[in-house]
Order: sequence, then structure tokens, then C-alpha cells
Amino acid sequence: DDYTLWNWGDNAAGQLGISSTQYRSSPVQIGATSWTSTSKGISNTFAIKSDGSLWSWGLNSNGELGLSDTVNRSSPVQIGSSSWTRISTGSAGHTLAITTTGLLFSWGLNNAGQLGDGTTVNKSSPIQVGTSSWTQVSAGFSFSTAIRTDGGLFTWGFNTQGQLGSGLTTARSSPVQVGTSSWTQVSAGDSH
Repeated sequence: DDYTLWNWGDNAAGQLGISSTQYRSSPVQIGATSWTSTSKGISNTFAIKSDGSLWSWGLNSNGELGLSDTVNRSSPVQIGSSSWTRISTGSAGHTLAITTTGLLFSWGLNNAGQLGDGTTVNKSSPIQVGTSSWTQVSAGFSFSTAIRTDGGLFTWGFNTQGQLGSGLTTARSSPVQVGTSSWTQVSAGDSH
């Protein structure tokens, strides 16, 4: 409740953010700053500080840390200079984040178009998704979901089990609206 951040467990890629790759079997504090939200990938971590800055560390083989390279990090490194409000990391290596002005950005693995930029090329730094204003994001296993400020729900990426909700099973590399209802929350699973 004091907004300190603590990590423990596996640390093979530096995902605990403690400047080493040794695992920890009890909680270790990450820095002395105040944090407001976090999102964990399989082997990496993202967190937003109280000043709105976004930080990442851990595995970076597909550029999923958003630092313009593919080098693993064992301590937090700031992503750009924007101010952020929401972050969600998919279990296959991509990340979605919303700035305080409502802009949506994505980066990392893009094998199924889950970054939403109309391509299937990996990106190691944040790229803007469309020009709309967004309120919610959730990254699944190689697919993405987001809600615009007008309540529209959009999905894109991997779709072999119909997880995009489009009535089809073909992948999409750009956001596609799901129905016409107005939505307030979204949560993506591995394949649903």
C-alpha cells in the first residue's frame, strides 16, 4: 500500500529487475521509487512509476522491452519519455500501452499481426496503433484487445480459435471492431 514494487522467483533473463540473474525465493524490492501499475510477461516485467514513466526489464529476444534493441536487461530501463496510464503484456512476447493522452502503442513479437500496424514484422520500439483515443488494453497469446474512448471494442492478431470475436478464424494485422456494443472492460486469455 506504499506503492513499492517487489519481485521474487525465476530470474534467468533478469526479469526480477535486481541487477542480476539469480533467482530469489523471497520478495526483493525494486528501487526506492513509487509505482502505480505493473504487467508481467513470461520472462520480463513492465511497470509505470507514479510520474507516468514506463520501465521494462528481462527477456528481450524479440524487442519486447521496447528499448530499440534485443538485449536482455536485469534492471529497470525507461521506455521513451511519454507519460503512460495502462500497460498489458502478452504471454508470447508483445506489449500494449496507453499514454495519458489516450494514444495506443505496441511493440515486440508480431508474427500474427498482434502489434496492429498492418504488418507481421517485429518492432523493438513503441509504434502507434491508429489515431483513435483508447481507455483499456489487454494482450493475449499473440493477439490484442482494446477499447476506444467511445466504448468500441477492437481485436487483432492470432485467431485460429476465433479469439478475435469476428466470427472468422483468420488472423488480422490491424484492429477490427467486435460488434456495435459499448464496452468498459476487456481481458484477453491465451486463446480467448
